Amino acid sequence: MSSSVAVGIVGAGAIACGTAALLSQSGHRVRLWSPSGKGTAALANGQPLKAQGAVEGEFAVQAASSAADLAARAQVIVLALPAYAHRKMMDAIAPHLTREQIVIISSHASLGALYLARLLKDRGVSLPIVAWGTTAVSGRLAAPCSVQVNTVRSKIDLCTIPASDKERGLDVCRRLFGDRFVERDGLLAIALSNLNPQNHMGIALCNMTRMELGEAWDQGRHVTPNVGRLLEALDAERLAIAQALGLQVRTIFEHFHLSFHVPLGSVSDMNQEMSRLGRGGTGPATADSRYVTEDVPYGLAATAKLGALTQRPATLHEAGVAVFSAMYGRDFSDENDLLQALDLDALSLAELNDLSRNGYA
Repeated sequence: MSSSVAVGIVGAGAIACGTAALLSQSGHRVRLWSPSGKGTAALANGQPLKAQGAVEGEFAVQAASSAADLAARAQVIVLALPAYAHRKMMDAIAPHLTREQIVIISSHASLGALYLARLLKDRGVSLPIVAWGTTAVSGRLAAPCSVQVNTVRSKIDLCTIPASDKERGLDVCRRLFGDRFVERDGLLAIALSNLNPQNHMGIALCNMTRMELGEAWDQGRHVTPNVGRLLEALDAERLAIAQALGLQVRTIFEHFHLSFHVPLGSVSDMNQEMSRLGRGGTGPATADSRYVTEDVPYGLAATAKLGALTQRPATLHEAGVAVFSAMYGRDFSDENDLLQALDLDALSLAELNDLSRNGYA
């Protein structure tokens, strides 16, 4: 693989555009595919992708017309869109993938890499699927194809399935994004490395009226001591599940320290420092936010499922699913189409452990 890599990104939101800008800044050739076409219309008309903040500049990013078009000219495919779209987009892209390609899921949720691996197995195709515990960037769209990049993360947890391809997966990620990756032991470790669902639960639950009323609010500043203690308690549940599985994952304190470059302290103290430095981010200005619609069914519910499997009940996570379901008048526990497709209840913990490392190889 040459120094300049052809990367196809599925998605056109803040993470997709921020990732495209970061890759373009490093000299890679990037194309975006938005299934509706709306998010990439400006690119298709020849306008540049604009980025400001942690990544600055205007970049010549191309638009793909379809999943087949994206895959035909990409060495690496990156899924960078909300988890509730992962299954649909995996269904769309899987028929066009070849053994020579690599797929990166940014970020991984609900053991979705297993769903993609099973689709490829049915075609007789095996390729490295790299699962990230978080995204390379955080940010928000200022306008279509114009992104405010809040931070570029210094460390990202990853694993590759099958494990026999882990060196290839890690090498490609380093070529694209630099030396910022920490290898973890399988998809279960990655599932427990994504802190967004638990963090977003506490932030959204404690600031819901701000979201509903469309207020402009500094997210870091509103992680007050009480909110911070809730996040720390949620983290303790996640760490207990990881310990039961014999897995090493980062703590919430390491997450904020490494992602937002602030000194270690309490969760509230670190968020207050992020706010002081202008890295606190802007909280959601709508109740129709991925903090709930993505992170509750695809994050909290998945962690609660692992808690049940390991006999380490995640009672606060379970309560989050129940409370948000009551608030929104919908059953978030029944909205995870990835877990439904994988039918985890039919697997023993030993079988799930093996699949999380080796896929269907």
